[in-house]
Amino acid sequence: MLFGWGLMAFGASANEITTWILSLFGHSEPNLQPGKTNKSRRLTHRPHFVAVHCQEVGGKNYEASMSHVDSFVTELLSSDAMKEYSRARVYLDENYKSQEHFTALGSFYFIHESLKNIQQFDFKAKKFRKVVGKETWSETLESTPTVEKEKFPQDYYPESKWSRKGFIRTRWALADCAFDLVNIHLFHDASNLVAWEKSPSIYSRSRQRALQFVLDRYRSVSLSNTRVLITDDRYERLPYFVFGDFNFRLDSKPVIQSRLCPACNLQVSRSDDTNQLSKLTFREFGNDQKLILQVEKKLFNYVNQDIFREDNGTSLLEFDNELSVFRGQLHELEIAFPPSYPYSEDSNQGREYMNTRLPAWCDRILMSPSARDMVIKPENEEKSIVYDNIGPNVCMGDHKPVFLSFRITAGAGKPNANKHKCCVVQ
Repeated sequence: MLFGWGLMAFGASANEITTWILSLFGHSEPNLQPGKTNKSRRLTHRPHFVAVHCQEVGGKNYEASMSHVDSFVTELLSSDAMKEYSRARVYLDENYKSQEHFTALGSFYFIHESLKNIQQFDFKAKKFRKVVGKETWSETLESTPTVEKEKFPQDYYPESKWSRKGFIRTRWALADCAFDLVNIHLFHDASNLVAWEKSPSIYSRSRQRALQFVLDRYRSVSLSNTRVLITDDRYERLPYFVFGDFNFRLDSKPVIQSRLCPACNLQVSRSDDTNQLSKLTFREFGNDQKLILQVEKKLFNYVNQDIFREDNGTSLLEFDNELSVFRGQLHELEIAFPPSYPYSEDSNQGREYMNTRLPAWCDRILMSPSARDMVIKPENEEKSIVYDNIGPNVCMGDHKPVFLSFRITAGAGKPNANKHKCCVVQ
């Protein structure tokens, strides 16, 4: 079971968060609304392997709140909800004082006690090692042998300034199934107005460049070693899952013009001193001139949020185009949940979007072609695949976590893998 979570929130206790996770797999479900449960998400299999990828560990004010991360992890690992998970690996990039390396990424991996044969790859020794006990790694992940971490080059960001964006990778072997898990955080849209000016926006091009940086072979030379990620010829090429906050956005100009405001008067405002775009105002035609949409640098105030929730917002998916550049390289299951960002952080408004950005499917779980073969089963095998979000009516921070649950095919990534019987691993 894979989770992509755009923000590691500390508003709930570790026990509450793990209860949410395990409720999806046959445990008692929390109430989404008084007197109601989400029975459609209930699965018959308890997960044996759980991967949770978080971004912005410590929250947005990480300098003040990073001190709480370690106590949160301790509570999480010892919580009653996770008592059947006898092994764990936790990787936290907490070293915010290192501007050159800090990514604020956090990767959590939990292994159920019933799963007997699991190994993790040691990138320095270039071999798999049996996973025993619970371990937490933080501060300088650059020297941790079981993880590879990289921050995107400074000039990849449109404004050419340091950001926390980057990725970390781990490699796993369950029985004879081996694969990579990559936790990723791509560049955000710094300004709604800049995103509007060009289609596709300059931010989408920066995200594409960074994602291709992950997928392509690259070399990062240091004083002690040379490292290559994912397509490194020194390592066997394996199926890989890339999941986290991609910050993929809808192509704002066409979605506004053709769907949100198809019959509106547009008023453009510019600053007096620089003549730069400062505000877009869309009003209905006619005498009433009703305000439909107002856009500023960090304001996206649309009159009717229902369009993003009705039928899970699928009418807007035609404007979700950033992944199309990677057709053939990356696959995704059908999206059947509303845009995952930006939700209100008011605990009483779990279904409402903030009026800061055009809602979009930022949080995704993508996979290589061979990883897709691990997920998609032949017609004659059991299908137990779920790709969804959690907490649709509950405040989970400004992102809704997205998860993928599936049974791994034995011999995954190897020739004729689907001819084997299915592993008892979810």
